[in-house]
Amino acid sequence: MTPFMWKVQELLEGDTAEHPDTEPSVEVSVAEGADTQVIVRSLAEQLVCEANAVLAWHAGEHPREVTLVDDTGPGTLAFTLACGERSARIETQITGHTATARLIGTDTTAEPRRLADEDQLQSLVLELIAD
Repeated sequence: MTPFMWKVQELLEGDTAEHPDTEPSVEVSVAEGADTQVIVRSLAEQLVCEANAVLAWHAGEHPREVTLVDDTGPGTLAFTLACGERSARIETQITGHTATARLIGTDTTAEPRRLADEDQLQSLVLELIAD
């Protein structure tokens, strides 16, 4: 098992999930914003697979899974992670020559925020899984 799979296992055994660290969204170049979105999306797919392997092992009477749904549109690269009733959307809005990443979820503030770094994606997935 990977270190992240162990974290999912520990969460299912009663550990608590930490809220992911975020920071204010900032405008960056389109190239940087698109590159970061692709990196985060790739990592999200890996983490979803790992989390679902552990969740399937512990399914019992209450099976659940983490889902990942891509969403693109004019000027938007995005995906949504969900588990049960909880969800979070990570999107990059492209306007002109700039891009702005945002984390949209049930606990987000009015001020646009993004994950502080790619490692916070683990905390986000764990928070979605937590009861």
